[in-house]
Amino acid sequence: MLEKIAFQGEPGAYSHLACRQAYPELDPLPCQTFEEAIAAVKSCEAKLAMLPVENSTYGRVADIHALLPGSGLFIIGETFVPVAIQLMGPKGAKLEGVKTAMSHTVLLGQCREFLAEHKIRAITGADTAGSARQVFEANDPTQAALASELAAEINGLEILARDVHDNKHNATRFLVMSRQKIEAEPAAPKVLTTFIFQVRNVPAALYKAMGGFATNGVNMVKLESYMVDGSFTATQFLADIEGHPDDPNVRLAMEELAFFTSYRRILGVYPAHPYRDSVRLAAD
Repeated sequence: MLEKIAFQGEPGAYSHLACRQAYPELDPLPCQTFEEAIAAVKSCEAKLAMLPVENSTYGRVADIHALLPGSGLFIIGETFVPVAIQLMGPKGAKLEGVKTAMSHTVLLGQCREFLAEHKIRAITGADTAGSARQVFEANDPTQAALASELAAEINGLEILARDVHDNKHNATRFLVMSRQKIEAEPAAPKVLTTFIFQVRNVPAALYKAMGGFATNGVNMVKLESYMVDGSFTATQFLADIEGHPDDPNVRLAMEELAFFTSYRRILGVYPAHPYRDSVRLAAD
């Protein structure tokens, strides 16, 4: 029996596509919620979980940042999936006959120009792959779905128009979660360290806590804040930095961070995905 990798959503979801691309040797395990995907790994039903954390157009994925610290899992890798959106319909359907297109509200927002051009009305669905399944079940040539090519393949739909997204450089970042703590080697070419912390209740604590990274030349590529337990007075931060905790400059920065924080925990030390370099080159 193949080992499994859990993801949230139905077969054909972009998370499923991330699993297939990054771990083709593992059997994808669809779960209804992010919590169920995490639980599948903790219970040994799955070896890994593939969780989306942010989208280059729409920002962070709701709930994930709050779930990561208490998941009991470790980040062992990251991957990126370009959000290529296809318009699909039942066998025999034609683009000119499509009246409605169903998808997740976020995906619908990424295809506004295409839908307006073709006078197609947007219908909000629970998710992308589920919308594809509903269109297959309805078997109505006037109803289409917006989803991945994998969703069309799984649900037996025909692609009526390809790459209909407005932003051609849109991508979603996923984190790979494991029960085992597997860290990148310090000598690895490019390493990311993800950690959470809470600052002390003193003036300018966050500014001072961040100062150590600047003075030691550590590049912080991500800093997110969110409330803890619904409190407006307790804020937790999640950060990604370039470098390994064993690197001298990172070690000094983390030591300085300790002076101004009441809580710190590393969630993962893992190789940076090559997609990051391709984005930088495109930007340059």
